[in-house]
Amino acid sequence: MSSETTTKTPEAAAVPPPGTASPKKRAVLGHRRLLTRRDRITLGLMAGVPTILHVALVWLTALASIALAFTTWDGIGFGSIKWVGLDNFRELFTSNPQFWPAVEHNVVWFVVLILIPTPFGLFLAVQLDKQIRFSRVYQTAFFLPVVVSMAVIGFVWQLVYNPDTGLINSLIGANEPGHYIDWIGDPDLNLWAILIAASWRHAGYMMILYLAGLKGVDPSLREASALDGANEWQTFKNVVFPTLRPTNTVVLVVTIIEALRAFDLVFVFNKGAQGTELLSILVTNNIIGESSRIGYGSAIAVVLLVISLVVIIPYLIATFRKERSA
Repeated sequence: MSSETTTKTPEAAAVPPPGTASPKKRAVLGHRRLLTRRDRITLGLMAGVPTILHVALVWLTALASIALAFTTWDGIGFGSIKWVGLDNFRELFTSNPQFWPAVEHNVVWFVVLILIPTPFGLFLAVQLDKQIRFSRVYQTAFFLPVVVSMAVIGFVWQLVYNPDTGLINSLIGANEPGHYIDWIGDPDLNLWAILIAASWRHAGYMMILYLAGLKGVDPSLREASALDGANEWQTFKNVVFPTLRPTNTVVLVVTIIEALRAFDLVFVFNKGAQGTELLSILVTNNIIGESSRIGYGSAIAVVLLVISLVVIIPYLIATFRKERSA
């Protein structure tokens, strides 16, 4: 038997096999594939279009509202804009009979949301955190109103509150002539009726927030509390609830924002009339209503913006401080 020994020169060994590219060329080609003109255009559109829309629809409109708050304008031609200084705010605080009731209703909205659906959402979250049977079904059922449009919720509750064929009047026997209860038209009842619908939605929102917070609680804390002889309520009060402090902060901020931005339900029910005035309703009625007092409506929007910033800025400062300390 004979064996053939083939020797390769360094030049021959350096030559790559036919049909393959050198590592240097592959790197260059790969780099080019990642930075092609088409890719750059795609990335530019993906980042640029949302940025432009955000700046145009949020920041520019906010700055325009602040500027228009010191003017009077009927919306017809930019030449009709006239500078009035603080006259809009002076009239708003002293001469508008709807402003202070609207502020009061926004405060009532917040108080009701923080006292009724928020604790109820916490209760639901605690129960679902116990891994009971069909917990996923319950989560879906309670969270479903959150993903449904507020306008749709308003239409549904309009059917519930209907004086003639509504569910509530049918159950209590108030759907007969002479015994009707007008839940929407009665100024003493309509705000509370709307708040029930808002609470129905808000409870599911709070349930999800608290459920996420409960999932982050260290199980060893509960085990240590049980070993110390604490019952379930004592464990929740002294161990679990204090660890939910970050969640409670988020819940508080979210509830305040929900109370300030309340608009859809009220507008669907009765467009903010007959004792359901809100700041957002006043802004809408003055800017796009029949009066077209855009400067005056912008002044109300600025007041609403200032109230929102008073709540949001401390929350952001506390969040940034916590991230820096971590």
